[in-house]
Amino acid sequence: MFHWDRGLFLTAAGLAVDVTRRQKLGFMSHAHADHIATHELGFCTPATAALFRHRRGSHHRTREMPYREPFELGPLRLTTFPAGHCLGSALLLAEDGKQSLLYTGDFKLGPSATSEPAELPRADILVMESTFGRPKFRMPPREETIGELVDLVRCTLAEEKTPVIHAYALGKAQEVTRLLTNAGIAVQQHPMTFAVSEVYRECGIDLGQVSKYVDRPLPGHAIVTLPRGMKKFRLAGIERPVSIAVTGWAVDPSTKYRQKVDYALPLSDHADFNELLETVEQVGAKQIYCTHGPREFVEHLRAEGYNAFPVTGSYQTRMF
Repeated sequence: MFHWDRGLFLTAAGLAVDVTRRQKLGFMSHAHADHIATHELGFCTPATAALFRHRRGSHHRTREMPYREPFELGPLRLTTFPAGHCLGSALLLAEDGKQSLLYTGDFKLGPSATSEPAELPRADILVMESTFGRPKFRMPPREETIGELVDLVRCTLAEEKTPVIHAYALGKAQEVTRLLTNAGIAVQQHPMTFAVSEVYRECGIDLGQVSKYVDRPLPGHAIVTLPRGMKKFRLAGIERPVSIAVTGWAVDPSTKYRQKVDYALPLSDHADFNELLETVEQVGAKQIYCTHGPREFVEHLRAEGYNAFPVTGSYQTRMF
């Protein structure tokens, strides 16, 4: 059923997975720009389809795959499961009756305020994202980081300064917004982020008291804007800002200097080192292929007795 060649996973179904070049058939694990393309027919969850149309245009064709509802494509039985990364993010399980392959895309374990938690089915072959595949990338307890974020925002507002939180417009921005509004803190969002949040709302995700930033900060509001370095991340009219980045890379203390912010908090939407190991154990695969991560994670798995390989020679994973 499955074989590996030059960093590409192949099946007989003609389905390219998370490839950013147009294909006849393409599975999109979620709607981040590095995981989507304008395929002739894009396979994805309903929420990812809505976000994809928002980002790339409503005329593109999609075949929606609700979680846990298998369907047949050629010789394969395909099923999506929640990935916990952002709204609509999905793992893909491919089966042919003899073997099974689980492709994770970007994922994380544990709770989320805006997406379903990941579910890990067992499979013979595991193709896994391993961004935080170094032991130093162990995140502190999520509630501890959330508490630190809320306290920092409240203290900043009490000092009559403006908390400005830098987060990606799709996913992290909505997660941070929901966490703050859950704590009773109103949020203004960058117009690009607010447009994505409207899609979240249409998909049934309530983000609480949130409005679009127009020309000035409102009293008592936190501002959620784009990451520093992106075009148009700056918002006019903000005086005395306190900049905050929310990223898993913040477990490294140098992150706030590299990202040129006042604070960096380790709120991650990717599996950390411990969660990657937990994923390997839960899936129970006989073969493991690691993408988007350090070679040393593969070496760690091999030292633990796993049959692990790096996906080399290609940034994409592909299934035929």
